[in-house]
Amino acid sequence: MPDDFELQTLALHTGIHRSQFNEHSEALYLTSSFVFDSAAQAAARFSGAEPGNIYSRFTNPTVTAFEERLAALEGAEACVATSSGMSAILACVMGLLSAGDHIIASRSLFGSTVSLFNNILKRFNIETTFVSATDISAWEAAAKPGTKLLFVETPSNPLTEISDISALAAVAKKAGAWLAVDNCFCSPALQRPLELGADLVIHSATKYLEGQGRVLGGAVLGGRDLVMDGIFSFLRTAGPSLSPFNAWVILKGMETLKIRMETHSANAVEIARWLEAQTGVARVYYPGLPSHPQYDLAKRQQKTGGGIVSFELEKGREAAWRVVDSVRLISITANLGDTKSTLTHPATTTHARISQESRDAAGIGEGLLRIAVGLEAVKDIRADLARGLRGE
Repeated sequence: MPDDFELQTLALHTGIHRSQFNEHSEALYLTSSFVFDSAAQAAARFSGAEPGNIYSRFTNPTVTAFEERLAALEGAEACVATSSGMSAILACVMGLLSAGDHIIASRSLFGSTVSLFNNILKRFNIETTFVSATDISAWEAAAKPGTKLLFVETPSNPLTEISDISALAAVAKKAGAWLAVDNCFCSPALQRPLELGADLVIHSATKYLEGQGRVLGGAVLGGRDLVMDGIFSFLRTAGPSLSPFNAWVILKGMETLKIRMETHSANAVEIARWLEAQTGVARVYYPGLPSHPQYDLAKRQQKTGGGIVSFELEKGREAAWRVVDSVRLISITANLGDTKSTLTHPATTTHARISQESRDAAGIGEGLLRIAVGLEAVKDIRADLARGLRGE
């Protein structure tokens, strides 16, 4: 595909390799393995001397189409698809790090990511230091000789904190480490971390890339040598692979990514402004509001504020659960990125398995709710939230 095509065009056309049937829509290749013309060709494929498909754990045409399309959208040289967002993070760490290495990570991460870094990686003697997502001096102070990876979500989950990617890239370079950015909340439609100096981009394709809550998927993107020599080698052996069917579903979802993200963002900023005016709401967290601490940075780094709005209720868990239990339109689920709006109470769902101390440090209180604003009419979303806010 030409380099000068716009994102919307790339999202529709990249990764299409038509078969002998000359199909218009991307083909779905449901096969576990591929047939060779000869013993010599099989040997050449397995050795890497000849490119081509071998086994769908690590080579499949539909998965390759997804990888090529997402790489084009992110401006990356290479992409490795994985079975979920968490497996993408795992593949990144296990493919690039070794026992004794050190990670610096934001305190403001998805609960499962915190558990992975805090608990599982410790068993392999990989240490993680958690610091403020927004205090660059804290990242600099945490760096030490064994530091190999800086990991951040921006915007963060669930408080939508914005980290300065360019500044963190400079910290990583000085430390001789890689910077990995989880771009789940923005997607490449709103933010391209590689252009800001990041070395790696992580995606839960389950979210906005797919867009309708149907399948799981993940991806790691970056420079060809870094991604293929380290992360792809891990995936080929360990096998946290994206299925061809899931890749095909996500491919079709990506065709409407730009349009959806624009609408998610437009709806979200209206909901955020409305929430700021509601009685009983102590604070609203949304990068598109002037009240957000990193509002100016978000305007420079992102195209819009995105679709995630979090808000703190003055009366804590009781008030928060009342809102959750009162909704009739919005789905009560911890997933996000769907066309349908979703609502969750992070302290007892997405971040329930991390310690109270970690929740407190991350600012996740009992009165906090996170809404992933969908594509419904804003009037209807407001009315659904208002019922609980009024105590009905």
